[in-house]
Amino acid sequence: MRPVGIITDQRFLEHEYAGHPERPERLAAIIESLEAGGLLARMQPLSVRDVTDEELLRVHEPALVAAVRATAADGGGWLDADTYVNETSDKIAVMAAGAVVTALDAVISGEVGQAFAAVRPPGHHATPSTPMGFCLFNNVAVAAAAALAQGVERVAIVDWDVHHGNGTQEIFIDEPRVLYVSSHVSPFYPGTGHFSETGSGDAEGTTINIPLPSGSGDRAFADAYEQVVIPALRRFRPEIILVSSGWDAHVRDPLAPLALSTAGYSHIAGLVLDEAKVLCDGRVVASLEGGYDTHALAHCAANLCRLMLGDAAQPDPEDPPPEAEPDISGLLMSVREAVGLA
Repeated sequence: MRPVGIITDQRFLEHEYAGHPERPERLAAIIESLEAGGLLARMQPLSVRDVTDEELLRVHEPALVAAVRATAADGGGWLDADTYVNETSDKIAVMAAGAVVTALDAVISGEVGQAFAAVRPPGHHATPSTPMGFCLFNNVAVAAAAALAQGVERVAIVDWDVHHGNGTQEIFIDEPRVLYVSSHVSPFYPGTGHFSETGSGDAEGTTINIPLPSGSGDRAFADAYEQVVIPALRRFRPEIILVSSGWDAHVRDPLAPLALSTAGYSHIAGLVLDEAKVLCDGRVVASLEGGYDTHALAHCAANLCRLMLGDAAQPDPEDPPPEAEPDISGLLMSVREAVGLA
């Protein structure tokens, strides 16, 4: 069994604005949990490097990169009502994107079998032209584009963040070599991700959205992944799977209205990792996106790494009992019909 990679850096804690929910404590809680559980010592550390301008410009317009750098050079400021930049955020964001590409390279080369990129700021809302939703550069999209540039023919992105990854979708909406599958709450920020958004041109059917109603929890997510995500992966047959791993669909999260437990998150992670073993020799890179409750982040990240290491997920003693959930059977049928999985 190949080692499992971990890539992170204390410098990711320097991206900070007092009182903002996308705060350094998020990453600190994850690393503390991995250390306390003995997981970090069992994973192979990978060295962070800066992303290159060439890599960034495969998915972003020059004006976006310039805006982030200019705002940092001016001492920081706000790119929109939610998205801050301090005097070092441009450098930290360059490192974050570079870290996810490094993890990708290590998996593609076989240095490691899978990898977790514990990075910030997050990325999946950043569009080709606009940083938004706490995101400066789209880390996972940069890595997917790097994979294509290296000759990988089919890249799948699974996004289990509570918010729709509008940036990732926009970047790859007409790219048939990239499958983008997102489970998210609707209606909610950023307002995109209807199941009728399925890709364009030759990429029709390679964008798959599962817009879940408020209150969806473990049962709904299990159904969504078993009936849509896994069949979509089997049909596409990716050579590598990238995961936009936001843990803000967790019931404890203060910013979102879904009810997924730690056990529920671990279940869908296990489904994706098990399918990767069949489809692409286990090649998976997961990158941190959202999640704003440090307890949930710590437990979900630890279980993801346990599963990557071949261990069983551990129960979270603070997981709540299951509650009544909305019936999503009609929604899932609509999603399957929209992308030809029915």
